[in-house]
Amino acid sequence: MTIVAVGLHIFEITRSTFAVSLVALWALGPMILAGFVGGALADAFDRRLVALVTAIAAWCSIGVMTVIAFLDVQATWPYYALAAVNAASATIMGATRGAILPRLLPAQLLPAAAALSGITMGLAITVGPAVAGVLVASVGVPWTYLLDAVLFTGAFLGILSLPRMAPDGDRTAPGFGSVLESLRFLRRAPNVRATFIWDLIAMIFGTPRVVFPAAGALVLGGGPVTVGALTAAFALGALVSGLLSGPLGAVRRQGRAVTLAVAAFGACTALFGLVLLVTAATAGVTERSDAPIIPAIVLAGLALAGTGAADNVSAVFRTTILQTAAPDDVRGRMQGIFYVVVAGGPRVGDLLAGAVATLVALWAPALLGGVVILGIMLVLLRTATGFQRYDAHRPSP
Repeated sequence: MTIVAVGLHIFEITRSTFAVSLVALWALGPMILAGFVGGALADAFDRRLVALVTAIAAWCSIGVMTVIAFLDVQATWPYYALAAVNAASATIMGATRGAILPRLLPAQLLPAAAALSGITMGLAITVGPAVAGVLVASVGVPWTYLLDAVLFTGAFLGILSLPRMAPDGDRTAPGFGSVLESLRFLRRAPNVRATFIWDLIAMIFGTPRVVFPAAGALVLGGGPVTVGALTAAFALGALVSGLLSGPLGAVRRQGRAVTLAVAAFGACTALFGLVLLVTAATAGVTERSDAPIIPAIVLAGLALAGTGAADNVSAVFRTTILQTAAPDDVRGRMQGIFYVVVAGGPRVGDLLAGAVATLVALWAPALLGGVVILGIMLVLLRTATGFQRYDAHRPSP
């Protein structure tokens, strides 16, 4: 709900796709810092406490956003700043949760846990964006933020139910030395490093979500409801693939599976861009159209559902490789870097997509980016042989 509400609010204030993409710029630096610092905190202190404190910080950012929206603050910088606080808190919380899971489960259940996390996230971001789109269209942005803040209180319940979770082995005091130690480990861990690089390629070139508000207003029609539907379509694909993910636990060549999943992600992203291109060309759209073009919205939704499914399959294997190959004493910091990539990559992608859409056309970020991803993965399938041979039965960093 937060992602969609902030994007729609910024677009409502500025009528600029590039202004929507600037949410990413404000969040990127704090998120990168939060990933390194949060991972170090998770390797030094009780992981349950770290997750709880950051959940409270994220909730407070949404609460303040709600207040200033009701006060009808039209300046965009407070929303950028609060979105950055929210993103940084979510990065630390996510990294800490990732480090907790391998302590709760045996290694053979980690693929199922990753799939279950995908199902949970799929449910959250299927319902959330759809509700946000409907609420913004019907009752306005402030009330959407308020409901988001109320629902976010549920984030505390799961964390409170956990036992204390101190890291195993020698603890490293959080600081610059701890970060350098994690980077030295990453330099000698090619398989762990590959999971980050593959995801960065997908997210930087395949994140067209900043064009959703303009696509709903100018190309596909339907306004905020269409934006919510498009965002939910991605999550629905992830949810369905998660529900059908049982056989993924039997896959041994998990590196090859990641490569093929990212290639499928690129193909579906390109298909979404092609739908926008054909719709704009055939309809001759030059100004805002309120009437939704249902066939185009359905096709765009199916393409985005495919990207969500492929991304979830990739995430299951990338998460499993990271959690089984990285030892516990650096797992928090590896999870921190993981969440910098997972959360920061799309922000860079937002900036790139906003710039390309502004300079070329709304369809260009998805179509061109998807083709680039597909091409890179086909090359890596033949050249990155070590990662393609990664064996889940003999995990190696």
